[in-house]
Amino acid sequence: MTPLVWMVSTSLKPMEEIVQFPPTLFPETFQWENYTRTIEAFPFFKYARNTLFITFFVVLGNVVSNSFIAYGFAKISFPGKNLLFGLVLSTMMVPGFVTMIPQYILFTQLGWVGTYLPLIVPSFFGSAFNIFLMRQFYMSINDELIEAAHMDGANHLYIWSRLMIPLTKPALITIGIQSFNGAWNDFLGPLLYIHEEEMYTLQIGLQIFQNQSTTQWNYLMAGATMVLLPTVLLFFFAQKYFIEGMDLTGGTKG
Repeated sequence: MTPLVWMVSTSLKPMEEIVQFPPTLFPETFQWENYTRTIEAFPFFKYARNTLFITFFVVLGNVVSNSFIAYGFAKISFPGKNLLFGLVLSTMMVPGFVTMIPQYILFTQLGWVGTYLPLIVPSFFGSAFNIFLMRQFYMSINDELIEAAHMDGANHLYIWSRLMIPLTKPALITIGIQSFNGAWNDFLGPLLYIHEEEMYTLQIGLQIFQNQSTTQWNYLMAGATMVLLPTVLLFFFAQKYFIEGMDLTGGTKG
């Protein structure tokens, strides 16, 4: 908690108190206007809107695609299923930096560089860990429930959307939280693919704000606190579901 406390404390100090020695953990003078000055110093709300736009579609893509793919691996029988699932899991051993250059070349050839598409579209194709997480939850649901739905004339799409998704809410919320944190705090992706100032995200905006002139640490920490606040609040209110979702052995009860 010390770095978090130090960040919030610094965001409320005047500059002369920040540079004094020995340093103080808590402000002697609370300077709440640091937050309003930070918002006025760079287009905070414009960058926040851009970040929220990307984050919304990344969360949507991850929740829908991973749950849909995992349902197929857990409840549908087809030739080579176990081999294909093993191949999916093996991609977890490939570091993201290895695929960074091929992905950039691919998105360049598609004409997507300079847009939000490289940041959003990959989330609609699933990720190995999230597929594994959802599959474990689906495996814990009784097959008799699906067989009964089949007897009533339901197809797999109906079973997945109307039966499986409500029963796996903790896992879906866990994926949503992780996706939100990843997209909201992503710096490298927007740095690579976004070139126009109008499209910058909060992470890029904070970096530019830091480099504009002599660093005003109280304003920078105020901006970092505001950027961090949504992720902290999200985890605080959804931690119950997050803990349940990470329980790969418990799953849901059929």
